[in-house]
Amino acid sequence: MLSPEDVRQQLATRFARQHRRWFVVQGLADETWPLTLALGRPTERDLIAEQPRVRRWVQAWESWRPPPSGIRIDWVERLWPRLGRQRVPERIVVDAAVDVAAMLGVGARWQRAGARAARLAERWPVLGGHAALGRLFDSLADYADEDFYRLMALLDWADTHRSSGLYLRQLPIAGLDTKWVAARAGVAAELLRCLRGGAGETSEAADLHSLLGLRREPTRIRLRLLCPALRQRVGGLEDLELPVDQLARLQLAPRVVLIVENLETGLALPDWGGVVAVMKLGAAVRLVADVAWMGRAHGLYWGDIDTYGFEILNRARSVLPHLQSVLMDRKTLLDHQALCVEEIKQVFAHGLPLLTADEAEVFEGLKCDRWGRRLRLEQERIPWATAIDALTEAIDGCAV
Repeated sequence: MLSPEDVRQQLATRFARQHRRWFVVQGLADETWPLTLALGRPTERDLIAEQPRVRRWVQAWESWRPPPSGIRIDWVERLWPRLGRQRVPERIVVDAAVDVAAMLGVGARWQRAGARAARLAERWPVLGGHAALGRLFDSLADYADEDFYRLMALLDWADTHRSSGLYLRQLPIAGLDTKWVAARAGVAAELLRCLRGGAGETSEAADLHSLLGLRREPTRIRLRLLCPALRQRVGGLEDLELPVDQLARLQLAPRVVLIVENLETGLALPDWGGVVAVMKLGAAVRLVADVAWMGRAHGLYWGDIDTYGFEILNRARSVLPHLQSVLMDRKTLLDHQALCVEEIKQVFAHGLPLLTADEAEVFEGLKCDRWGRRLRLEQERIPWATAIDALTEAIDGCAV
């Protein structure tokens, strides 16, 4: 037999799981409503054996007063041979989702979200009954009024400015600033994808910058000119971080481009004739394809010996096919196994097609724990003298 508190808990669980769908379909024909919950049917034997407990149960329902008018108790009269006619609660009937919300103390949030969804649908009919409004229920319910008005203003502006070419800071919308937009970018982007439905630009991957036609902060590459002669080509500068398109315009012709994933490692590298070191590109390593003079040099890559290191190497080879790895071999791993740590999360892929046979052997060995559980040898753990010797051999091996 369900008590009033049991019913409240059941409705709270259903609300947590289903309120977004309820929110979208409210006002439409839906088999969910009215929602009924059976309270349990005590038998005459139950009443005789546990009369005090059953009586307390009936009294609890007699004194229960649900907040919303859309929730009621259905009572039935039972006629039993020994106890005669008895009136007991049979079920709870809930008319609509708004009544569940009110019962759980979130009625005001439900009403506020509903009013805002209606306003969005009135301005943009395509949003009426859209599943996105259910996914955005919390935002619609909890935004301050001024934030909701700013969101509406942003959507209005986006309707007529699809390719503004502005930076985010330049948006001519009262009250908007970059921090405000950044904190609500996901909500705005989801609504804009709905408004632009069907166009190629509205794929799920389209972010707010794409949807607003905004200019992005230019992607930058950080590098060090290890070669004194190359430094003279740029006024003696050594450590540079430039947007990719500006970097591509530099008149440089290094003999070797050395890509290292660890910034501290890159900063510690000594002078090397004809060498440029590119630092900390990570998964953005394909950016080197946009710098033509890098592609014309001999390429060396030194990353961690872990699954992500090999995955980045595989990416890099998609734009630099002749890229050579350094200190990422089986011998280096086993010689420094005592310095390994655990790679908490490994890449999902099992085959990286651009690895050499030796690299693939190490990668698969890491995946299947051949030498230990999820081994990871970070490049900064390799003794510096050992690293310099290996790099020197690799650089010397690059023909002029």
